Amino acid sequence: MSMRAAEYKTTSRKPSKPPIVCALVLLTMLGVGSAGCSLFDKTPDKTPAVDPNIPPANTRTGLLAFLQNQLVDPVGVRDAYITEPALQPIGTEPRYFVCVRYNAKDGYGQYTGSRDYIAIYFNAKLTQYVPAPADPCRSAAYQRFPELEALKKPAPK
Repeated sequence: MSMRAAEYKTTSRKPSKPPIVCALVLLTMLGVGSAGCSLFDKTPDKTPAVDPNIPPANTRTGLLAFLQNQLVDPVGVRDAYITEPALQPIGTEPRYFVCVRYNAKDGYGQYTGSRDYIAIYFNAKLTQYVPAPADPCRSAAYQRFPELEALKKPAPK
């Protein structure tokens, strides 16, 4: 072993603190620094409150666009009916909803029979479209929905 190698071994320095301790100290300092800035920021939240029960407009047009893409075969829908928007409790919260009844074709081109669906709106936007439970749609006043019966296949993209 040469003299330089012996000197190198004796003069090599070990780090005084493990790197992980330094990293933790740095992260702590950054966290405290950013928390301190937020303590002094007293600007009010500028996001307006959302009214969940704004009456939906143009429900027929919106549902037609939705169903044209949702139905397996939108051509030849039979016995289509729709209700006017109503505000009633859905679960625990009042929401606007529309009931829709129709007889559509399945993937084999066979009619499935008349079924009821409920379109639930939040802030005037369609947020849920599910098979209707009996309660809200049972006593609803249905009207003919000929626009649904006249649907065509969506244009290819």
